[in-house]
Amino acid sequence: MRAPLTVAAAGRRFVGLTALRWLPVGLSAPVSVLLAASRGLSPADIGVVVAVYSLVTLLLELPTGGLADAIGTRQVLVLAGLATTAGLLTSAVAQSTAVFAVAWALKGVGRALDSGPLEAWYVDAVRTADPGADVTPGLSRAGAADGAGLCLGAVLGGVLPLLAGGADDGVLVLPVLVAAALAAVSVAAVALLVVPLGPAGGSGAAALRAGVARVPAVVRDTARLVTRDGQLRRVLTVSLLVGCTLSTLELVGPLHVAALTGSGTEGAAVFGVVMAVSYGAAGVGALLAPAARRAARGSAGRATAGLVVLGAVAVALVPLGGALALGCLFAAFYVTNAAAWPLWKDVLHARVAAGQRATALSASSLALQVGGLTASLLVLRLADAVGTSSGFWVAAGVLLVVVLVSLGLRSREADPAPVA
Repeated sequence: MRAPLTVAAAGRRFVGLTALRWLPVGLSAPVSVLLAASRGLSPADIGVVVAVYSLVTLLLELPTGGLADAIGTRQVLVLAGLATTAGLLTSAVAQSTAVFAVAWALKGVGRALDSGPLEAWYVDAVRTADPGADVTPGLSRAGAADGAGLCLGAVLGGVLPLLAGGADDGVLVLPVLVAAALAAVSVAAVALLVVPLGPAGGSGAAALRAGVARVPAVVRDTARLVTRDGQLRRVLTVSLLVGCTLSTLELVGPLHVAALTGSGTEGAAVFGVVMAVSYGAAGVGALLAPAARRAARGSAGRATAGLVVLGAVAVALVPLGGALALGCLFAAFYVTNAAAWPLWKDVLHARVAAGQRATALSASSLALQVGGLTASLLVLRLADAVGTSSGFWVAAGVLLVVVLVSLGLRSREADPAPVA
């Protein structure tokens, strides 16, 4: 019989697997759009491809979370890694809009599948080892690993084509192929390290069918829990509003930098550096979550509200400075946002039982993406009509609403809220 994991061992596995999960994403990000453009796709075609990714991810978020709760987190994480690997390999050989859309759809499936299971497994592993253990330090370190993986991947993804000596199709595909190899390594690592926590539920096609049949009930019960629990509603509201803010910064930011530098090419290069630094800053910020809560005397509400106020000020000041100031202010926002996330997640985990944890995390991810989609549809239009400064001021205003919502959050509860 396998010995149960300790809290420390579960944390090490969670942090390592998180870093390995996001490294391929960072690697492929700098070249994904450029690779499609080099193979003849127009900006409109690329927009269609990205929309396919967003639509697939949105549609599958809750069902895949329910699948993880029904059949087990390891199985779903393996499927996620295989879908991501297939999507990257398909991107490497794609030559048309249709094939690129298939590739991004596969990546969307992978994104939806892995939006909650690993974190759910970690929290359940900790609670199995020690029901009274605090999961915030582990969530904090995983947030740092997330930022570090994205930052390192983005740097490598930008440097590899330069080291290969060119900017044509052949060198642009190199980071995508390396990312696919690392995604495959991640699949093997998950299969080895994410050990089942409960009694075996059977195996084979019959067990899979039984698990899939449970998905609607799991999703229904989790949706009922979320709608009836005020704390969970607050966490999902925060996710939606932060998603709106992040999307605004990442969409309006390049346009603002291009206007500052007077060149789209130079602006893209500068903004790439800004985002790499911001990802690194997020990694540092995530480590500050426990200290922020201690400074707020154990109150997740006061700690997150204070952090978001600082982030709102940084975002509001962006239009008043140049490119260097923008980089510093973006980094400041990402530090404060990353420090707040583990505390928001801790509130969620305190209100949800093991059988619904992955689905609840998928609901939070869904809210985040809906917020991002809303910003892409509305804020960009505002920025186009009034100017890019308006986008940042809207984002700062949205963050002030996050402050108000966060103030109503309570720290860890003794028991999850009942579903019925």
